[in-house]
Amino acid sequence: MDVALEVDEGAHTIAAAIGDPGRSKMLFALLDNRARTATELAILGNLRASTASAHLARLKEERLVKVVKQGRHHYYTLYSPDVATVLEGLLALSGATMPRFVTKYPNQLRHARTCYDHIAGTLGVALLDCFLGAGWLVADGPANAESYSLSPKGVKAFSTLGIDLSELETQRRQLAVPCLDWSERRPHLRGSLAAALLTLAKKKKWVVGEMDSRALTLTAKGRLEMSTIFGLKL
Repeated sequence: MDVALEVDEGAHTIAAAIGDPGRSKMLFALLDNRARTATELAILGNLRASTASAHLARLKEERLVKVVKQGRHHYYTLYSPDVATVLEGLLALSGATMPRFVTKYPNQLRHARTCYDHIAGTLGVALLDCFLGAGWLVADGPANAESYSLSPKGVKAFSTLGIDLSELETQRRQLAVPCLDWSERRPHLRGSLAAALLTLAKKKKWVVGEMDSRALTLTAKGRLEMSTIFGLKL
């Protein structure tokens, strides 16, 4: 078969998968980099659950979306940054704009809370973004990483903070992995490094736990020092 013809057929298949109105609505809903359930995508696409399921199966088959399992729930995200680039190009051509994501969760829990033994919420997501942006952590994989590794810069930075990385390596758990945040629908950090970071944050009085709640309060000291150290815009 002619190479040009193979490319044409492949592009046509992808275009057809995106071109269906129901499927395109679900894809554009994921463009804000936040994960959503099949039920949520069905509502956003104005589709019946069975129809949405069939559409998502097609999108998954064409590697336009992937499934992220978090506890009992299954969330859908775009398969890779390449998919986002194509969708953004279509939006630019159409002149359309995307609505902002609005969470239904209480502000206090959404901003900062514990997720088992690590920091979650807006603060947790922002910290992971900073670690990746600063090159302290490196994703193990080209996209949608399932784990992270420490870079030499990260080893120096976390050691300077007082985190004993050699001790963390002896623990029978992963060092640094993404954990999908249920309010932000983006990953925060979990693993032994994240647990050590929460311990450090409490010790330094950056955050204070709430009585009978998983909510964390970011102190004035924490806002200043975390902004200085991590470059957070809080």
